[in-house]
Amino acid sequence: MISELSKSSLKERIFHTFHQCRAKTLTLFEGIDDATFCSQAHPDFSPVGWHLGHIAYTESLWLLERSAGLPCLFPRYRKLFAADGLPKSERVRLPNLEEIRYYLDTVRERVLHYLEVADLAQQERLWRFILQHESQHSEIITFILELGKQEKGDRGTRGWGDTERTNERFSVSPLLKFSASSHHHRSEMIQIPAGEFEMGDGSVDALDNEQPVQQVYLKTYWIDRYPVTCGQYRAFMEAGGYQNSRWWSEAGWKWLQTEQITQPLYWYENSMWENHPVCGVSWYEAEAYSRFVGKRLPTEAEWEKAASWDAQANFRRIYPWGNEELTPQLCNHNHFIGTTTPVNAFPAGQSAYGLCDVLGNVWEWTASWFDGYPGFQSYPYVGYSQVYFDQQHRVLKGGSWATRPWALRCSFRNWYHPGVRQILAGFRCAVDESLVSNST
Repeated sequence: MISELSKSSLKERIFHTFHQCRAKTLTLFEGIDDATFCSQAHPDFSPVGWHLGHIAYTESLWLLERSAGLPCLFPRYRKLFAADGLPKSERVRLPNLEEIRYYLDTVRERVLHYLEVADLAQQERLWRFILQHESQHSEIITFILELGKQEKGDRGTRGWGDTERTNERFSVSPLLKFSASSHHHRSEMIQIPAGEFEMGDGSVDALDNEQPVQQVYLKTYWIDRYPVTCGQYRAFMEAGGYQNSRWWSEAGWKWLQTEQITQPLYWYENSMWENHPVCGVSWYEAEAYSRFVGKRLPTEAEWEKAASWDAQANFRRIYPWGNEELTPQLCNHNHFIGTTTPVNAFPAGQSAYGLCDVLGNVWEWTASWFDGYPGFQSYPYVGYSQVYFDQQHRVLKGGSWATRPWALRCSFRNWYHPGVRQILAGFRCAVDESLVSNST
């Protein structure tokens, strides 16, 4: 593990990962225009330019001010870029990209200088938090940019480029051409036997809401081998799923009447997407589809056990395939493809139970409300997780094609209001053992 390396090696590793992460962040702004940089694509989200400035603000606050004891480098930005500084609607009056780049570069230069003398025996967790903080905001930036394309009607090829160019960049390209005729295989389910497993993560990488590790007992259940595909979801739409209140919860039906929608936010009448995971669905839509097919959404614990637990070895895996580091051959992440891929495209990345497409591709809604585990302790501040323990946010698991490797693991928890529809969110279904037994 990284924590066992020598101090110099650890600092070199942090230097390298900080550089990698920042380079990836900045590629998202190549060729961006001023309007896109400063405008709100949706009232619930800040402009992408604000997120870029917030990355610098947070890095400066925690590593330079709180850890190194240095004065604030840019006090004029404190109110603008603090998470609790201004309402989202007032974050559109931003410095231009060049100015914010100067802010980023100046802060980073001081941070790397401080890294040379920083006590990582005491601070390693904080440095890893800052790395993951930037990773998460980078993913939010991706989502907002795609949402902006949707608002402008730029929908021709899902906004990410044509299939042939995607195939050229993908090392297992034959799987991308998996035909729609094999769609029926996607309904396969896997039995997860009753028993205890370890949930959460106690490592130095773990965020506060992943800790502490807990022993959880679950009864036998079944879970989809793959996320729900566009081809499967189409059956729900064609059967009048959006018009029939039978499949919707009371809250979901009320939400639907307000939204007046008849399909996912990102939907394209093109067979090339049939075996890609459906995305751009809210929790309410995922719940309604699950009811339509006689299933339900898995709880967070059910999802995590099926994704991470190795029952034979009695061991919790960091990733579905084990503890080996992420590569582009194991899951779709880190913008390597720049779009979704077919749900069966990464057989080498399956879990011990045989679940496929667990990490990357699309986040997966679960039935669970976001809350702290027993013994939860906030870090590095209450506002990171604890303020969202309000029974108003559902947990998503697994990451997406835009998730950076530093924020991708089975224990990682994402959360959104159930009515949020975004391009990076899909789902898979589960069912109780008793229902399977009664139907056979």
